[in-house]
Amino acid sequence: MDSYTDFTAGIAVDGGMVRGIIDGTIARFLGIPYAAPPARFALPRPPAPWQGVRDAAEPGPAAPYRIKPFPMIDPTPLVGYGSDGGDGDYLRLNIWAPREAKAAPVMVFIHGGGFVAGSKDAPVHDGSAFARSGAVCVAINYRMGIDGFLPVPGAPTNLGLRDMIFALIWVQRHIAAFGGDPGNVTVFGESAGAMAIADLVTSPLAEGLFRRAIIQSGHGSMVREIAVAQRLVRKLARILRVAPDADGFRGISDEAAMDAIEKVAKPTARLDLRGADGIEPVFGISRFIPVYGDDVLPEKPLDALRKGAGRDVEILIGTNAEEMNLYFVPTGVRRKIGGLLARWLLGKSLPNAGKALRAYGYKTKGVRPGEAMTDAMNDLVFRWPARQYAAAHQGKTWMYEFDWRSPACEGELGACHGIEMPFVFDTLACATGLQGLAGEAPPQELADRVHGLWAGFARDGGLPWPEFGSYRMVYRMTHGEAFHEPVMPAAAFLPE
Repeated sequence: MDSYTDFTAGIAVDGGMVRGIIDGTIARFLGIPYAAPPARFALPRPPAPWQGVRDAAEPGPAAPYRIKPFPMIDPTPLVGYGSDGGDGDYLRLNIWAPREAKAAPVMVFIHGGGFVAGSKDAPVHDGSAFARSGAVCVAINYRMGIDGFLPVPGAPTNLGLRDMIFALIWVQRHIAAFGGDPGNVTVFGESAGAMAIADLVTSPLAEGLFRRAIIQSGHGSMVREIAVAQRLVRKLARILRVAPDADGFRGISDEAAMDAIEKVAKPTARLDLRGADGIEPVFGISRFIPVYGDDVLPEKPLDALRKGAGRDVEILIGTNAEEMNLYFVPTGVRRKIGGLLARWLLGKSLPNAGKALRAYGYKTKGVRPGEAMTDAMNDLVFRWPARQYAAAHQGKTWMYEFDWRSPACEGELGACHGIEMPFVFDTLACATGLQGLAGEAPPQELADRVHGLWAGFARDGGLPWPEFGSYRMVYRMTHGEAFHEPVMPAAAFLPE
C-alpha cells in the first residue's frame, strides 16, 4: 500500500492485530483469517499468531475451484474467477463497516456455487452498500467439494458447514470491535449459501449464533443421508484410484480433486444419488451437498423445523420466478431439447417424470418439452421446496418472489437463478452490459427497494407485508406487494 492510504486503528482479533482501510464513510477490512489454513479433513482451528499489525487490505485466496465459460453471459461477477487455493490460507472473511459504527446490525453473507465453487470476493458480493445503509457486512469463505462436503469414512462430516459455524463464532467474539452488535446478527446467502443457512437454522451447533436469516433461492431439502452420499465417495475413489477413506483421499492434490469433481458433474456420469423415495434432491445441479445424521444436522432440516428447531430465528425466504433459466436458456436446452431427452433427464432425479412434464403443459397445453422441463424444475428444485420450508418453520417467516426479468440472452434469461444478487447488494454495475446477467439497463429503483428491504430486515426484522402463514402470502418484488399464492403442480411429485 502507498504512504497515502488512510488506515483504521488496529483491532485485536484471533491471531493478532488488524487494521483496515478507510474509504470515505466506510471502513473496509479484507482477508482476515478466522481460522488456520485447513488440513484436509481436519476440524477448523484458530489462526496462528502473527507479529505486529496486519494490513487487512487484500482479500487473499479462495478455496480451490474452477469456472467454465458460460454461453452468452459472463458468470464471474456472481461466482468469481476461480482459484487454485493459493497457499491454502483461504478460511478468511471480509468486513465492510460504517466508519463510526456503534452497535450496528450485522449481516453475514455466505456465497453460493453448488458447494463446489464461489468466493466471498466475487464482485457482486461487495458489501459497501450495506455499510452505507448502516450495517456491518461480513462475507466468508469456506471449504467446498471433497474437502468440505464429502462424507469420507474416518473424517468429520459437513466440514464446510463447520467452517461457517466457526466463522459465526468468530463474529460473536469480535464483531463489536468493528462496530457491530453480536446480538443482532442476520445471516444471508444465495443458492448453496442459502441451502447451508437453511440447514444451520436447525443445527444445534449453530443455536444462538444469529437472530435472523435471509434464504435466497435455498431451502432445507438439499441434504442426503450419509449412506447415499458415500456412493459419491466410492465413485470419486475409483476415479482418483485411492482407497475410499480419509487416508486414501488425504494425499490427493487440489488439481486432481478438481479434475475428479468435473468428471462426476457430467450428466453422463454413472452415479445414482437418489434416496429411498427415488428422488435426487439436487436434480443433478451439484453432486456435493450437506448430509444429515451427524452432530451438525442430526435429522432432516424440514423434520427438525416441524419439531420447533430454529423457531426463535426470524426468516425471510424466497426464490426467483424462473430459476432454471440460468442453466437452460444460455445453453439452448429450454428451446431445443426434445421430449424423450427431457423425460430422460428429469427421470434421472424424479419418479413419474412424464407425468410431471404433462403437469407443466407438455402434450396437454402445447408447451414445448424444454419449456415444460424448465418450468417443472423451477418449482421442483427451488420454488416449491422453499415454500415447504416456510410452512414448516414454527417462527416468524416471510416469503418473497423476485420476478424482474433480465433482458439478457435475447430477452429469454428472465428472472433466473442469481439475478437478485446485484439488486440485493446494490452492485448492478458489475452485472450490466452486453454479457451482463442483468442486461444493459437494469432498474436502479428496484435495487434501491430490494437492498432497502434486506437492510431493514437486518436492522429490526421489519418487512412491509404479512407473514407467509396459512394464507401463503408471497411478496412480488416488481409489484411491491404481497399476494396469495396457490399450491404448485410440483407439490404432487415431491414428498411433504
